[in-house]
Amino acid sequence: MSDDDYRRAREGIVERQVPTGGYVCHKGEPADHWHGVIDGLAKMCSDWATGKTASFTGIAAGGWFGEGSMLKDEPRRYDVIALRDTRVACMRRETFHWLLDNSIPFNRFIVTQINERLGLFIGLLESERLLDVDARVARTLAALFHPVLQPGIESRIAISQEEIGYLAGISRQRVNKALRQLEDDGFLTTQYGGITVLDLEGLRRFGG
Repeated sequence: MSDDDYRRAREGIVERQVPTGGYVCHKGEPADHWHGVIDGLAKMCSDWATGKTASFTGIAAGGWFGEGSMLKDEPRRYDVIALRDTRVACMRRETFHWLLDNSIPFNRFIVTQINERLGLFIGLLESERLLDVDARVARTLAALFHPVLQPGIESRIAISQEEIGYLAGISRQRVNKALRQLEDDGFLTTQYGGITVLDLEGLRRFGG
């Protein structure tokens, strides 16, 4: 990006502090900003009136999200909730579209984001339909460490077994069993309130 592109991007971004459990954005609201996580961890999810909750993915430091809603000019289709105190960059809609209209590098970044996210969700859908539960947990955890979508995440992530269950679509009790198996196999270690990944490539290949 040119110096002018960077200047406009910086001028078009404000920061927000979102406390644990707070909403970065709400389902149904206008997509007025493109968001990036500077520090912390959030989850993309959807809560239904029936009481059912589906979590789609986690978003760690360095991850951006919401470009689809910005491009389609439609209300957001999901909530994003902070799993711990999280600092968020919010790029104004006008700045986002100015960069789309004027910056080829920014366009390439957005295309890469969309392509990688599509691949991520196809992979998770494949895991849900074809793999056993232990493999689904392994692939769900590996998705949190995506090198393009989550460039700032470290080997240890603060996340509860309940949240992993939401992401994998299984119970917390079954997550506990799967984590014990993955730990016995040397792919990760579990600590209170978090997980440390020891073999990321192994998690990505687990079960198939």
